[in-house]
Amino acid sequence: MEEGKRQKQVAAVLQEELNDIFRRLGLNMIHNGMVSISSVKVTPDLLEARIYLSLFQIEQPELAMKQIEEKAWEIKKHLSEKVKHQLRRIPVLQFYLDDTLDHVFKMEELFKQINTQAPKSE
Repeated sequence: MEEGKRQKQVAAVLQEELNDIFRRLGLNMIHNGMVSISSVKVTPDLLEARIYLSLFQIEQPELAMKQIEEKAWEIKKHLSEKVKHQLRRIPVLQFYLDDTLDHVFKMEELFKQINTQAPKSE
């Protein structure tokens, strides 16, 4: 189903504010790796926000996700202070691991292997 205009607007506002909150709480750097919010998707009723996190050079993503989940209440509290005049209700925040970068790196490795193994023809 296509996202509506309001969904996209709310998602953009949430993503911008969450990036700032993550930076201020020190959640953008975990275990010597980087955490970034790759996207935010909001349900049509605007009551749930799915936050997709991209983890870079974090050896144990499960622990990083657990650490973020433990701070979810604090994140939501800061978010409500930021957007209380823009939204009637603060959506329930759900954090998901965005592994598209891992897939991209795997595909690049496969293409490199194919190119090195393929015989050169003239």
